[in-house]
Amino acid sequence: MSLVLQRLDYINLGQINTKCLELLPGKEGQTQKVVVADRNDNLIVFGVKKGATSTVFKAPLQKQVDVITLGGQLGSPSDKIFAVTLSDVKAFNRKGKNFLSFPSGMSGPVKSCVVKGSSMFLATDHVYNRFVDLKETDYYLLTDKINSLCVLNTSDTDMRVVLACQDRLLRVLVGSELQYEVEVPGNPTCVTLLNRTGGYSGEEVVYGTSDGQLGVISIGRSNPDHGWSHSNELGRGGVTCIDFYNIYGPDEPSCMIVGRDDGYVEVFTLSDFEDPKIVFSFCANESVTGVRGGQVNSSGVDEIIVTTYKGWVFGLTSEMQDIVVHSSDAPLPTVVNENQVQKVTELENEIKVMQTTLSKEKEKFQQASASAKSGQAYSAAAPFQVNDKFVLSREDASYILALETQVSLDVILLQSDVPVDIIDSDKSSAVMSTSECDPSEGNFLLVTFRCQANTTRFEVKLRTIEGQYGTLKVYVTPKTQPKFCQVLEYVIKPLSLHQRSHYTDEGKDYNELTIEGNFSLSDMHSWVRYCLPEVSERPPAAESVNLNFVSVFLDTDLSIMYEKNKAVFKSDNISTIAILKDVISREAIKRKVSLNANVSMEESTVAHVLRLIHPKMEYQTMLAKKVQLIDGLKDLQMQEDDISFLAPEYQEIIEQEKKIRDEFTRQPAHLERLYGMVTDLFIDKFKCKGVNVRNRVDDLTAVLDAYDLNAVLAFFNKF
Repeated sequence: MSLVLQRLDYINLGQINTKCLELLPGKEGQTQKVVVADRNDNLIVFGVKKGATSTVFKAPLQKQVDVITLGGQLGSPSDKIFAVTLSDVKAFNRKGKNFLSFPSGMSGPVKSCVVKGSSMFLATDHVYNRFVDLKETDYYLLTDKINSLCVLNTSDTDMRVVLACQDRLLRVLVGSELQYEVEVPGNPTCVTLLNRTGGYSGEEVVYGTSDGQLGVISIGRSNPDHGWSHSNELGRGGVTCIDFYNIYGPDEPSCMIVGRDDGYVEVFTLSDFEDPKIVFSFCANESVTGVRGGQVNSSGVDEIIVTTYKGWVFGLTSEMQDIVVHSSDAPLPTVVNENQVQKVTELENEIKVMQTTLSKEKEKFQQASASAKSGQAYSAAAPFQVNDKFVLSREDASYILALETQVSLDVILLQSDVPVDIIDSDKSSAVMSTSECDPSEGNFLLVTFRCQANTTRFEVKLRTIEGQYGTLKVYVTPKTQPKFCQVLEYVIKPLSLHQRSHYTDEGKDYNELTIEGNFSLSDMHSWVRYCLPEVSERPPAAESVNLNFVSVFLDTDLSIMYEKNKAVFKSDNISTIAILKDVISREAIKRKVSLNANVSMEESTVAHVLRLIHPKMEYQTMLAKKVQLIDGLKDLQMQEDDISFLAPEYQEIIEQEKKIRDEFTRQPAHLERLYGMVTDLFIDKFKCKGVNVRNRVDDLTAVLDAYDLNAVLAFFNKF
């Protein structure tokens, strides 16, 4: 079932954040009004008449709007607008009258809000509150960050609340009590009711994650039931927003609309017996912050309203069916009609006015610069916002660094004091140049990316090395005059390729590190947070803490239990244990805390890790050999008219030359990093036994050069 949609721009505002788009319900035969808020602290409601936008009202709120939601009496249309600024909630009717101003008194800015009847559900980063008739009734405090919330529609008295939390859990609350937790495969960035109502049972919710995955879960009263899940096979960005709408018509299956942070808008068809199927995708080339299905431009014509980070509000409409539009990533064709001609004329007039204003301002600046006294600086550098993301991708065990600004980017410079590999990405068109670095000066990486014209979004992949920790600095320079840059810093942690998990395989053998000493629970929590990502800033309010992690590169486990004066770390990778011991001991010395650390090693775990590395090592070794053979085989091909006498594997190398070279070029140091991983495992194994085997590293390298798993296992057992 194909879908044909085309872009139709409505308005361009200031920067628009997520959760800042809604559509007011319309009467039968009428179009809907769009409610949107931008970073200029404005709440704007507009409609479309004869192809031109008309503002219904504009309310300057004096503070940044973080959330917009709709509410109303239960059983009636939700036509009241609720705008959240910091911890205050203001409500407007559809004509713009402010009928409610409610200071919630919550500690911190409110990031999520749902209104149902007389109930208002609010959440900051760590606190959830429910207010009934503006009086607090429910309260729940978390150490992990709350990204989103939704409320089940089962009944007026049974309002179960689902909190999407940063630690890969959905928490289900009834009142102020936690009913249970549900693990999801990634950091949930948003959660919403299936089909806006919770499906047939009213208990089904859909979540989206920071690594682009989607899934549905039925939130039962006592336990959950997992439904379909959709992995991010196309490697697209994280999910920022989800909506449901019958874009094919009321008698057709419902559609799920998904917005992503790399600019993609996707439409999936939903069926009772099948997993979601994608039927349409469109790339806006900037982060999508909101999607809503409705009828805005014309009554009876369905469309998808989209907001973007740079401030665009546009529709993906099905109105002009005579134009053939393919649902691909290619730019959509330009559609010209009378309304658009009028828009173009208005825009040309606006551009002329802006050019005149710009010329006058430039003249003022030049006069001010010329009249400035000697020794006085006259700065005209305007600050700019950078929407950044630095997340670990489980798909290829790499970090995705994404930057987006409202102004065009000129140069991006990356500098790191620890070894970091740059992985070639198809999503970046910037020209990369690498400078030589002196590791003795603490500089391992210095890479410059020069962006193409009109580039406002930049993305690159990096791979870190566990055990090597420090800081990655990113210098962002926009195409503005005078030149200036903004510096962003990202911490690379000792166990940077681990992510949170909530499952441990009890059937495995584990190495164990036990640390005892005169330290508090908060001390050990800070050390664990220093070593591992996805650990909350605040220590849990409990006497003991249990955390689980998994390595995205090797799929090894790490479980941690710590309390006052004692901590136990278990892992099936002895190198993980060695890194934790070294780093925590070093941090304890800085605080002048005495520790007693004991390591218990299981010999079987070493062979277990080598077998996990084996498929990667075997593949990369073969890839390196193929690259070495290409030049010789190409020379032979030029000399011989017929190369059918070559073995099939050599003919395959010649046929796939470009693919082999490209793959090797994208990850040039991958084999070297695997060598380093095996070498560290060898050293760590014998270090636990009190034996120094660094003089045997060259012998191990020789064994790895002629790689064979049995030979490597024999070498590890030789000493």
